[in-house]
Amino acid sequence: MSDAVFVGGGGEGYGVPQTLLLKYGNRHGLIAGATGTGKTVTLQVLAEEFSSAGVPVFAADVKGDLSGVAAAGSASHKLHEPFLARAKTIGYELVYEQFPITFWDVFGTQGHPIRATVAEMGPLLLSRLLELSEPQEGVLNVAFRLADEEQLPLLDLKDLRALLTFIAENSEDIGRRFGLVADASVGAIQRQLLILENQGATHMFGEPALDLTDLMRTDETGRGMINVLAADKLMQSPRLYATFLLWMLSELFENLPEIGDPEKPKLVFFFDEAHLLFTDAPKALVSKVEQVARLIRSKGVGVYFITQNPADVPEVILGQLGNRVQHALRAFTGKDQKDLAKAAETYRPNPRFKIDEAIRDVGTGEAVTSFLENKGIPGIAERTLVRPPKSQLGPLDLALRAQIIAASPMTAKYATAIDRDSAYERLRGRAASAANDAAQGAEPAAREPDDNLSHARRWDGGTARQQGSAPKPKASSGRSDSVTEAFTKSFVRQIGTKTGQAVVRGILGSLFKSR
Repeated sequence: MSDAVFVGGGGEGYGVPQTLLLKYGNRHGLIAGATGTGKTVTLQVLAEEFSSAGVPVFAADVKGDLSGVAAAGSASHKLHEPFLARAKTIGYELVYEQFPITFWDVFGTQGHPIRATVAEMGPLLLSRLLELSEPQEGVLNVAFRLADEEQLPLLDLKDLRALLTFIAENSEDIGRRFGLVADASVGAIQRQLLILENQGATHMFGEPALDLTDLMRTDETGRGMINVLAADKLMQSPRLYATFLLWMLSELFENLPEIGDPEKPKLVFFFDEAHLLFTDAPKALVSKVEQVARLIRSKGVGVYFITQNPADVPEVILGQLGNRVQHALRAFTGKDQKDLAKAAETYRPNPRFKIDEAIRDVGTGEAVTSFLENKGIPGIAERTLVRPPKSQLGPLDLALRAQIIAASPMTAKYATAIDRDSAYERLRGRAASAANDAAQGAEPAAREPDDNLSHARRWDGGTARQQGSAPKPKASSGRSDSVTEAFTKSFVRQIGTKTGQAVVRGILGSLFKSR
């Protein structure tokens, strides 16, 4: 097996054949260029090459074209003759071939469902997704902290809704612990969750959550699996798309072990429409992306950003992208000309041509390329004819796609959603218990933490008791009530009133239903 992947070459007027060394495949990369200049075909070619080298790939299929890697190219295709001519020019033997593929889809219609739990997403990414203000983000952080300390698993959106309603009903007691929790902020988050649900994000949150090892499989011949995420519908909600892919990167970063510099990557991640990740992004989020980009390579993951203009990517991240494929940039305006000059400055000069002119003039399927050489030194920029793809150019037949999905082992694992005991069910159970105690005229007892979670932090700030140890006496004070006590006492006070009836309805389900 080769130690490099072949990207392209050229005849007269072009440079030496261009290859990407596998040992530098985790040093990240950039595929850039104006619309219609060949970025998607370059992505397809790189996916094929990495797969042939035994490297699994993950890529979002924004236009549906990438699904064609599951079928071999054909001599009947309209571009067959031009492909053969290009292959001859660059000295490449074109043999059509299909590649192993797994289809994924957040909405579960064009691939296996791909889910995350609310807890895994975390408050930072959720705040970005919901476009929350700083005070609203603070309330969301309180919700996550409360969920941890009160052992209320946040798995899906109804869990988060239930917890936010609980916080609103007990904002005074919770505020004494964490600071002001404004009802207006809770209401704003609830409204943003409703918008998110209307965009179809209900399918995105829940279990079974994605097992990252399922992205890093090979087929029986040792070729890396090409994981294709159907993103045509997902792209209708750009922030949802960008946040979801960033979550996947973050999960890889948090969960994969350090392996240093491997002979080839464990996974290559293509982030198409990368500008969506950085548009109006807060500094905290850009810093997170920078951290992931800087450190995830030591875990064997290569990240390749695909966008129209290199200027779409912050300089601090752009400087870490060692493997470059720059398709044509058009310079119609003054800003375009400045962007073109800026893009040219990031390449190692070639005395044979001016890089800015080459970037402006290359045709469809051509590019200015630069790949890391031995010792990680950037290669000299070259004008390159990108090799033709071996697999089908364009979308896969829907019937064949359905057959591939049905035959995949991922169907049995992810097809059926699981709704286990979590925050929604536990809060509803507490409410039912409080209602029962109130009906019997008894003071509700404080809930003790689960013994099997004795390592968790308690709401009052102390550690939970180890199983079998004697409980410590608790002082009676209005300010030392636990959230559970505060909840049940306020619940009892409200029983028999119209407000109390509304609370009961909310806790028992009608207010927590997804709208």
